[in-house]
Amino acid sequence: MFRFTDRMASKALGKLLQGPKVCAEFAACKRCKVLSVENINPHVKKMEYAVRGPIVIRAGEIEQELKKGVSKPFADVIRANIGDCHAVGQKPLTFIRQVVALCSYPDLMESSQFPSDAKERAQRILEGCGGHSVGAYSDSAGVRVIREDVAKYISERDGFPCDPDDVFLSTGASDGIKSIMKLAMTGEGGDKRAGVLIPIPQYPLYTATIAEYNAYPIGYYLNEDKNWSLDMEELHRALKEAQPHCQPRAIVIINPGNPTGQVLTKENIQDIIRFAKDNNLVLMADEVYQHNVYASGCKFHSFKKVLMEMGPDYSSLELASFMSTSKGYMGECGFRGGYTEVINLDPGVKAMLVKSISAKLCSSVSGQAVMDVVVNPPRPGEPSYDQFKKEREMVLGQLAEKAKMVTETFNSIPGISCNTVQGAMYAFPSIELPKKAIQAAKDKGQAPDAFYCYNLLEETGICVVPGSGFGQVEGTWHFRTTILPPVEKLGEMLGRFRDFHIRFMDTYS
Repeated sequence: MFRFTDRMASKALGKLLQGPKVCAEFAACKRCKVLSVENINPHVKKMEYAVRGPIVIRAGEIEQELKKGVSKPFADVIRANIGDCHAVGQKPLTFIRQVVALCSYPDLMESSQFPSDAKERAQRILEGCGGHSVGAYSDSAGVRVIREDVAKYISERDGFPCDPDDVFLSTGASDGIKSIMKLAMTGEGGDKRAGVLIPIPQYPLYTATIAEYNAYPIGYYLNEDKNWSLDMEELHRALKEAQPHCQPRAIVIINPGNPTGQVLTKENIQDIIRFAKDNNLVLMADEVYQHNVYASGCKFHSFKKVLMEMGPDYSSLELASFMSTSKGYMGECGFRGGYTEVINLDPGVKAMLVKSISAKLCSSVSGQAVMDVVVNPPRPGEPSYDQFKKEREMVLGQLAEKAKMVTETFNSIPGISCNTVQGAMYAFPSIELPKKAIQAAKDKGQAPDAFYCYNLLEETGICVVPGSGFGQVEGTWHFRTTILPPVEKLGEMLGRFRDFHIRFMDTYS
């Protein structure tokens, strides 16, 4: 047996100190790390996720500095970087939390503090769980009765049937999106790797996942001059330019839009469906903001409904649509509930999807319970209906008020323009940056809009995300902000923002 003695180790160390090359003796003596930044999966290194990027990390550091008494020109950090409703003060809806509490601790069924309809919902969910407990694993696709409730919700929403076997519950919408995108990969590299059409600006989940899977991002630009509308000519341009570099397999649509807040018209959706069919693409419809539509004349149309209305000529088009408990009026981000509905998927491919998600066992059953309440809320005549309706309308009403407030305020500031926030939870204003500011950013090795956002954070405590993290037309600069802070806090934030912008422009003009 080989034995490495102290003398051998000393000799090996001496050799190491004489030069950069690690000798075999020393390597045997002191094992190096297997993983380094240089040798880990290169696709993971390419991943970026702007909404939790370096500016957000700095915001956390500033919060800690404030707690330690470090003097700042502001009292607190306002986090407007991510759509985390409850983190900025939105109260949970009573009925959702009642049902989840009953599912988590069934002994509460004996309490008179809980209404009968909440108990009935919880009892139905528990009866579908192994051992009548949300602590048990569910089927990989989710608790059957919850999938049935999702199917009923989709059927009532669209006026067309939904099969519970086409519904897959997931850890937020993100997990479902990644599961479907994984199926679309070719498993090859170079010009044979899968191409995925994504909107620009886009939600960073998509570019991060595409990088992780070593796929090819096919960016199509939304038209800012037309309130971030989708021009079909742009889709054709993007596809044609990408075809020599990849095998286009899927198209992603975010409606209502993130980060842009636009709502697609029915006619636009019809054109997109035709494009997907004509070009043999899987259509991935991110519809997590379907409850968040505010602007007059705008309405949410699901891709499933429009597709079905277009008739049998489109019965072969593969569609996956995604929903979440994190957005809407619920804002239950931490429970990580979501669902995917797939239609027209080949039965063999659906079997592969089941196999793929089975490796993860199942999504959070508590999150599944929250999703059940979202799709099966109190009905008129039930004890909880009036309170539920009041709370829901209050949340959505305030979001509509804040969407208008944000749009009007940004448009009143010289050098900033902001399209109408028609839906979702964000604004994506355009900023005109002076040449001096652009040069200052270059000197610091930063994108100009990142330089702007860093200065905004350091001087005001407002944390937003630069547009370069979402994609934008070259030579334009943006940032994304949520509209989520309470009305009073949002007013304070916009006031801080206005003062900063004026100072910034004075400094760099």
